Amino acid sequence: MKDERGFALVITLLITALLVALTVEFADEVFVDTSARHTFVEAQQASFLAQSGIDAGSKLLLYGLNIQSYTSLADLDRLAGLLHIDDENGTVQVTIEEESGKLDINAIVNPDGTDNDKYRPVANRLFKKLGLQPDLLDAVADWIDTNNDVRTSGAETPYYQSLQPPYTAKNGSLETFEELRLIKGFDGKILNLLRPYITVFPDDPNSFTAPININTAPKELLAALDDKMTDELAQQILDYRKITPLKSSTDLGNAVSGMGTLSLALASDFRIMGAQEKGAVFRLTSQAKVNETIRVIEAVIRFSGQPTILYWREF
Repeated sequence: MKDERGFALVITLLITALLVALTVEFADEVFVDTSARHTFVEAQQASFLAQSGIDAGSKLLLYGLNIQSYTSLADLDRLAGLLHIDDENGTVQVTIEEESGKLDINAIVNPDGTDNDKYRPVANRLFKKLGLQPDLLDAVADWIDTNNDVRTSGAETPYYQSLQPPYTAKNGSLETFEELRLIKGFDGKILNLLRPYITVFPDDPNSFTAPININTAPKELLAALDDKMTDELAQQILDYRKITPLKSSTDLGNAVSGMGTLSLALASDFRIMGAQEKGAVFRLTSQAKVNETIRVIEAVIRFSGQPTILYWREF
């Protein structure tokens, strides 16, 4: 009888332990499922918020470009300031960059595949200023040109075929900035360093020139425009344009001490955009946050006629 009672007690304890385990497992699944559902909903809300930031930024930019004959950093920052929203539903912050304030990396190669003697030297100087080897540009040029001739430090299809997985050289213009990651010598660290200075989106895709806006270009790019440009001259340009947007390379020579003959050289080498011209391509980055969930949308839009989305990425 005692053995039977002991056995029954063991069975009862086993059943009780099993029920407790099942209850805990069920509660855990409910918690995980509920948390996942909440996270999914918050992610959707954040995504919609980020997209609304892009939409609002696009409309504000279109309005600003229609009423003004130039673009400057002050104007872009002012527009971005209007796009900072913080309420009980979440937050959204939009930043705006003008792509013509950067160097079009595709412009370092002429249509016939030779190095462009105006933009390739600018790229060389920019890479040096950023602590990068200018030889990297040989690989970029080989990636862009349509021939199979290998530059000194470049690479063509045989090199890329030796990689795992193998692929071929583009033999055409880069379509996105991230495409640089496929080119020999480039990695994520280099791309992050280059991101503020390099673009692949020209204002006019049918033109072989790549005008640089002196009112939005960063200091490092300004200082790379010519061998005679110095960091001090570049800083003077930055200081001057904070107050008055520069109208032309001639205006640049009159406004900035020491830029007289140099501004004329820049004007003859390649067109520099001033206050009588404005960019057509802009990069908008919209970051939205709902509770602890963050979504970011990055879009590049060309405002020439009907706004056209050239690039869209959400992460």
